[in-house]
Amino acid sequence: MRKKYSILIVAALFFPSLYYIALFSSFFNLESPCKNHCSQNSDLDLLSVKENHQQQQFKFSSPPKLVFPEEIQKTHINESAKEANQQQFNSSSSPAMVFSGEIQENPINESAHRATPTSPAAEKRKAQLKKELPKIIQLNQQTGVFDSRLKKILSEDCEVRFFMTWISPIAKFKSREFLALQSVFKAHPSGCVAILSTSMDSKQGRVLLKPFTDRGYRVAAISPDFNFVLKDTPAESWFNEVKKGNVDPGTIPFPQNLSNLLRLAVLYKYGGVYLDTDVLVLKKFSDLKNTMGAQSVDGNGNWNRLNNAVLVFDKKHPLIFEFLKEFSLTFNGSKWGYNGPSMVSRVVERAKARLQDYNFTILPPRAFYPVDWIKIKVLFRRPENRAGLKWVAEKVNQLSRGETYALHLWNKVSRSLEIEHGSIVERLASSQCLLCN
Repeated sequence: MRKKYSILIVAALFFPSLYYIALFSSFFNLESPCKNHCSQNSDLDLLSVKENHQQQQFKFSSPPKLVFPEEIQKTHINESAKEANQQQFNSSSSPAMVFSGEIQENPINESAHRATPTSPAAEKRKAQLKKELPKIIQLNQQTGVFDSRLKKILSEDCEVRFFMTWISPIAKFKSREFLALQSVFKAHPSGCVAILSTSMDSKQGRVLLKPFTDRGYRVAAISPDFNFVLKDTPAESWFNEVKKGNVDPGTIPFPQNLSNLLRLAVLYKYGGVYLDTDVLVLKKFSDLKNTMGAQSVDGNGNWNRLNNAVLVFDKKHPLIFEFLKEFSLTFNGSKWGYNGPSMVSRVVERAKARLQDYNFTILPPRAFYPVDWIKIKVLFRRPENRAGLKWVAEKVNQLSRGETYALHLWNKVSRSLEIEHGSIVERLASSQCLLCN
């Protein structure tokens, strides 16, 4: 036994690069040993990294540090204001968990989940939502002209129409969100972006977006008019019941579920591309039509979970109609993802028998979700040795020039992570940067 450990120690001392290769490789599982019998949560291919004397000439070209221009830095909001504005918009829930090769929903408060529409807990939540709803949707004089303002931004000469939603306080719109916006315009200089947000539709929001608008990029924050966008959709009656206080919002912050609904409603009314604000665009979307992406696939390559962080659909597409209907009929405000990724997965699963009626495409995980949320941290870390440097360069090349349209950064998991110098995320962000010095 002592001899066995001595051998392992010697191997670790003389072949440290093997450790890092194994460490980095473990985060991507397309070619993993479980390929034929367990769930695949990422299909970013492994590229073998070998370090030998003939490859010593490899040089790592480190990108410049990401530094935002002065006008963005001046718009930072003080932290005390940020904390004061967080209120009910923050969620303590975490993403779906992967267990035993299958997607499992996160455990939630069991008493809340068992609450019936007539339970005291549910009735209390209903009454509270009815009271706070005007504050959540924040109707104002701008809301009534939502359609005309939106059409002004989404003009006919837009290369691609993009929608984003922002339900958080303006203080939380920071560098990560700027990276997402920059990546959109880097790939689509003639594209248009409408950020559906009341907090961003303000003087302070216009200052934040000024670095883009001053450079001729078409982006604007517009307060959403829920009554208008939900009118004549399957969700209209559901929203009316919400306003009457007849819908239990559940234990997850209600604005998060409103975001799931709002993205569907605007796509149904106007058509275009919906992106989460933590999606880094890597190539043009102009060749995509009526498309969504699989978050994970099984050992046979069949999807077992879809995601709604990236949606590309025509106006009044029948599948979006079905999503809106499912949202309204099965709403559950106490299960994380139930009205989002789980909902779109349920609808598409049922539609398999009549896919010809819907005319849409499901792209594999590498298109939008090449790295699952549980593995995203490795993309933020700097490489530690030559093997790591080469691995980073190969991954950046694979993501930039392969079949990946966008990279979902899973902000719920990665927001607190620093983008380390030389990491995959920094190199990708640098290549997509429009406003960096």
